[in-house]
Amino acid sequence: MSAPGDRVLIAPAGPVTADLAPAPDDIDAQATATIRLLAADAVEAARSGHPGLPMGAAVPAWVVWSRFLRHDPTEPGWLNRDRFVLSAGHGSMLLYALLHLFGYDLPIDELRRFRQWGSATPGHPEYGHTPGVETTTGPLGQGLANAVGMALAERMLAARCNTEEHTVVDHRTWVLAGDGDLMEGISHEAASLAGHLGLGRLIVVYDDNDITIDGPASQSCRDDVLGRFASYGWQALRVDDGNDVAAVTAALTEAVADETRPSLVAVRTTIGYGAPTLAGTSAAHGAPLGEQELAATRARFGWPAEPFHVPTAVAEHCRRLAGEGRAERLSWEHDRARWHDAHPELAAEWDAAMSALPPSDLAGLLPHFEPGTAMATRKASGAVLAAVGPSYPALVGGSADLAASTNTTIPGVGDVGPGAYDGRTVHFGIREHAMGAVLNGMALHGGLRPYGSTFLVFSDYMRPTVRLAALMGLPVVFIFTHDSIAVGEDGPTHQPVEQLESLRLIPGLAVLRPGDANETAACWQVALERRDGPTVLVLTRQDLPVLEPVPASVLTRHGSQVVRETSEEPDVVLIATGSEVALVCAAADALAERGVAARVVSVPWRERFEEALGTDPGLLPDCPAVWVEAGVPHGWQALARPGDQVIGLRRFGASAPGPVVYSELGFTVPAVVEAALTGIRSRTEEESTCRTS
Repeated sequence: MSAPGDRVLIAPAGPVTADLAPAPDDIDAQATATIRLLAADAVEAARSGHPGLPMGAAVPAWVVWSRFLRHDPTEPGWLNRDRFVLSAGHGSMLLYALLHLFGYDLPIDELRRFRQWGSATPGHPEYGHTPGVETTTGPLGQGLANAVGMALAERMLAARCNTEEHTVVDHRTWVLAGDGDLMEGISHEAASLAGHLGLGRLIVVYDDNDITIDGPASQSCRDDVLGRFASYGWQALRVDDGNDVAAVTAALTEAVADETRPSLVAVRTTIGYGAPTLAGTSAAHGAPLGEQELAATRARFGWPAEPFHVPTAVAEHCRRLAGEGRAERLSWEHDRARWHDAHPELAAEWDAAMSALPPSDLAGLLPHFEPGTAMATRKASGAVLAAVGPSYPALVGGSADLAASTNTTIPGVGDVGPGAYDGRTVHFGIREHAMGAVLNGMALHGGLRPYGSTFLVFSDYMRPTVRLAALMGLPVVFIFTHDSIAVGEDGPTHQPVEQLESLRLIPGLAVLRPGDANETAACWQVALERRDGPTVLVLTRQDLPVLEPVPASVLTRHGSQVVRETSEEPDVVLIATGSEVALVCAAADALAERGVAARVVSVPWRERFEEALGTDPGLLPDCPAVWVEAGVPHGWQALARPGDQVIGLRRFGASAPGPVVYSELGFTVPAVVEAALTGIRSRTEEESTCRTS
């Protein structure tokens, strides 16, 4: 029975003939019909989802999986497998149907539970949740850009690991993308970078059905897609009939043959193919077909009435293909063992890289900075990269055209460029959004520990990729410099005010804003030792006084450290992050001259500090606190207790020398001192009131 709000359809007049029924000996037609009907059945059972793409793109997807994709369902993590990315993640049932048919750990009951709580078949593919899913997709364009990172990682590892006698890295990255993927700006950025780098083992199958949710894609986009990709340096191919298995196979064979350029294969398809009244319309995109339309679709394919039907011939054929993949994997493991024996040092480096672990002596490699001197934390970060980089070959990355400003080039490791993949510095160009997604793709691939950098204010351009890194638990390091109104003359367009607080809202993201050079080194250690999520390092442009070193373990436990202690119980505690730590240290000195004892606490990792406060309230002494950060104050106000004072910003910055902007916007020693005295008076008055009562 249809649920309220279901589409009401008029059944076709008379019986529906089985005009699309596959011949018994046509295994391709049987398999693609199976994929189409499994997708339609699952969406109907869930009463939500997107049947149109799986039904329309079944043939090109099947051709990739049955003729080209090298994989082993019994070992989804095989290092030299081909990667398949469903960038158009709303068509997730296409991927789930393929995973089920080829024997991944995704039984038919999970397809029946599509989009239900606790199922292995969520509405959009989720990395780490469903065996065989290479990346989390759904935000359009992200999967394609992730695939660029995967393809780049493959080329970089091949340059490092392959020898004249042994080839241990030689796989491809396949993408199925839709109109929406190619409209999103991130696809333009990522495709441009991929073409520049000549990533010839990247092949994108474009499901060209000219349909978006609102109607024909042509009502909002008239791009010459093939011309655009050709201008990026891609091989651009066209298949006019997406149901022509031979034509699709020929085009993909041509794509595979060109290893100097990435390839886009535009395949003209019909969304919702097979549905009698909805095929080719936007109505097939994002809603169940409805009982009557689905029944009519079954009739056209000559399909049984029982849902989730898989013909025995299809199951057996997919089982044979999966067995061939397993044989390829076992052959590769034999070759890799020979390579391992012949090149033990290279193999040891490979094993370390695949484990994602930093050097065992990481703490000993970190530089120590002399207290009493001054250094910008971005420069301290650069010194850490220079010290650690030579002993950590897996550490690779670059910047969005700001390496000299963000100090993110590891000296002497070489650049990555067209046809030259043995370096470690990637020039992402002014493509922040693509940079974030490419970093995620490199992390997903494995074998490399990626980092990327830009100014903090431009983290807005790549926020979706930072969120997805956190959602997938990827150990990517994002380095964001020029962290506050101290940027000065560049003005409010370049002065981040809300970005820091905004990043802290992302679950699973460690946001670290060190207060000096030594704390920067400790924060780098925290970042490199994390394996379950991404880390943001927020760094200053201007010099800061260098304080005493802090063990990284202190930050991991408490997210904070005491940088100035009193010889007696404190009258007030001054709490700050980043460059404001130096400010509150100066305020503590001024308070001492007034006979007020102030403890100073640096909180580079506020989320961890909050957690620690929950279990150990004694981290804050029973005295007033002043919380200081040059950004929006909302998060600090949530931590503040009655009588505490919060100094933050509720406006944008201004163009002037950094110290002037700081002073004019209230970040001064007198302002902190006055806030501390106000807090002390407030606490005293409160106690007096209680005693009087």
